Amino acid sequence: MEEWIKMIGNVGFPIVVTLYLLHRIESKLEGVIVAIEKLPRQLLKYEDPRDKK
Repeated sequence: MEEWIKMIGNVGFPIVVTLYLLHRIESKLEGVIVAIEKLPRQLLKYEDPRDKK
């Protein structure tokens, strides 16, 4: 916590809030990336066999 107080004093409150929000968004974005990477495999499970020629 002391580190956050030093950062606020050095760079200002808006920058610290921005860094905090970027950190939180990064972890959520990683989850989205994993879900997108799994999507093609999931779609193959539901492929209609009548579409194959």
